[in-house]
Amino acid sequence: MNMQTTGRLTAAEAALIEAFNQQIGELPGNGAVTALRDRLLDDLKKAGLPTRRIEAWHYTDLKNLLRTIPSQAGDAGSEALEPLVADATVLAVIQGHSNQKAVADGLGVSAYSEYLINGSAADGLDALGSDDAVGRINGSFVRDGYVVDVPAETEFESPLEIQFIHSGGQAHTRLPVSFGAGVKATVIERHLSVTGDAALVSHVSDITVGEGTELTWIILQQQGAEDTHLGQIRIDLGADAKLRLFVINAGGKLVRQELHIKVTGEGADLTLRGINLLGADSHTDVTMVLGHDVPHTGSTEVIRNVVFDRAKGVFQGMIRVAPDAQKTDAKMACNTLLMSDDAEFSVKPELEIFADDVQCGHGATVTDIDANHLYYMMARGIPENKARAMLVNAFVAEIVEELDDEALVEALEGVISAWLEKHA
Repeated sequence: MNMQTTGRLTAAEAALIEAFNQQIGELPGNGAVTALRDRLLDDLKKAGLPTRRIEAWHYTDLKNLLRTIPSQAGDAGSEALEPLVADATVLAVIQGHSNQKAVADGLGVSAYSEYLINGSAADGLDALGSDDAVGRINGSFVRDGYVVDVPAETEFESPLEIQFIHSGGQAHTRLPVSFGAGVKATVIERHLSVTGDAALVSHVSDITVGEGTELTWIILQQQGAEDTHLGQIRIDLGADAKLRLFVINAGGKLVRQELHIKVTGEGADLTLRGINLLGADSHTDVTMVLGHDVPHTGSTEVIRNVVFDRAKGVFQGMIRVAPDAQKTDAKMACNTLLMSDDAEFSVKPELEIFADDVQCGHGATVTDIDANHLYYMMARGIPENKARAMLVNAFVAEIVEELDDEALVEALEGVISAWLEKHA
């Protein structure tokens, strides 16, 4: 497929098309996958990157914010990093390539590139809709990742940490994970840069949670200060399943993290907790679309944001309750600390309710540190800078402390404290 650029394309759009033309001969995939890649890239070319005119992208004008596209990068090294928790099992994807020999006891683990080559990936590779720029970019360029199958009744003795490590350039990865019935597990999806070189990273996780499974899934994004991170997680929550989803953004210059969640089994329950730490002139957008499709389900979402300098943040949260989803209990809250006069945070909570026997609500606050709290601490001899840092830390640490794993709480609190020490 040879696509010609036109004057209507931005420099970033033209660079994406050129990168695709250069790579298409080496991207893994059978005929069906290659044809799907062609269509996704052609759709992206026709529509262009989304602008404020697209409702789902109103606060993140990707066409203007994404200025340049880095070239393919070299080797990021061949070793995984030390895990957050000492006894965690680690699977690493380094510079967009999985370890072909990676194993995790009791789990089915395969390289995603194999599913591209044999065509098995074609069914899940498509975009979610006409506004899904993340899905289009990822589907066009994805090279590798892992496919993980967790058998029924499996109980993890320690977390599974899946590391996506890069050293600049481009990295496009995928992570389909299927949990059987009755599983108890903690998974850490960790994205991080090991150099200061600019990167374009796209990633899609596709999670199926079986009946009665209790899953804690943590997304920890620690990209570099010049990186663009386009992330997406797609979740199908089965009957009586319980999912605790933690999303922590502590890096990146331009970040879009999408959460597409379907609650499809009666008795299922979702707990979403988010922490966005924003500094310098970064832009971070967390957009959630949550569908309650069946009766007797619940969800709670709490997002905490701390914004320094000239950073800009966005939280868009859409909860849709289907006509058959009676007895749904859904609540959403977003709380923001603005630490600078130049900092910005936009919140757009939405409810679409088509059932009449539900309990649903949402709320949002944007404020500075409470002056009374600050005065109380300073009156006891704590310097103002330290008092502010302690109050900010307490504001976000409250979210992490909901985890019931002491070692994991300590590790995540360390990530938060290190970020605050650097930026505050």
